[in-house]
Amino acid sequence: MPQTLAGRIALVTGASRGIGYATAVALAAEGAHVVAVARTSGGLEELDDAIKAKGGTATLVPLDVRDGEGLARLAAALSERYGRLDILVGNAGLGGSSSPLDHYEAKEWDDVMAVNVTANWQLILHFNALLRRSDAGRAVFVTSGSGSSPRAYRGLYAASKAALDAMARTYAAETASSAVRVNLFNPGPTRTRMRAAVMPGEDPMILPTPDEVAATIVPLCRPDMQETGRIYDFRAGRLLSFRPPG
Repeated sequence: MPQTLAGRIALVTGASRGIGYATAVALAAEGAHVVAVARTSGGLEELDDAIKAKGGTATLVPLDVRDGEGLARLAAALSERYGRLDILVGNAGLGGSSSPLDHYEAKEWDDVMAVNVTANWQLILHFNALLRRSDAGRAVFVTSGSGSSPRAYRGLYAASKAALDAMARTYAAETASSAVRVNLFNPGPTRTRMRAAVMPGEDPMILPTPDEVAATIVPLCRPDMQETGRIYDFRAGRLLSFRPPG
């Protein structure tokens, strides 16, 4: 079977575990060279082994996505080496704790917003020019249904994802006349460490695996994906508008 992403350059954040790890492996298996960004070197090394086992290649970047200067240096390095970026997957995220809004500590609020919102804006800030140099730049940001359907005691996470949704919609509108396509991906409940921390009593075996979820992210990254400004809902199995019915 031909590799649909052969020769493409893909950057994935939060790539050392969970959905980010599985997405990086899936993209590499389709032929993309993956630039894997994560804080943990050990997780990145395991990812490199998994990608090599699939016959793929990767560049490992131990970097906290809150480090804006580090992201700027990475963009400069990719510009010098490749002159473009074909795929950007903004996956890194923090779940935050469950708490009434008036009980959050300011530090936790700032940390979650820094990773879930500001870091993704930093990705746009530093990598937009490289995506525009691609013949088919594709940006996918991993979101949550919490942004449009917030629940009690999960306000911090919901607020961060609502902000991410609005930012992605804006970016999609600003790049609509270019070759860049920007979409969101809502995996829903998935068998990840973050989900286990938020829902400790839940049976993880009833949830889809990161590999299953990642397989549906790959089509959003292909050059033939022409939709933009949409959200792909894994459970619904299709692209939705940003205001799903109901």
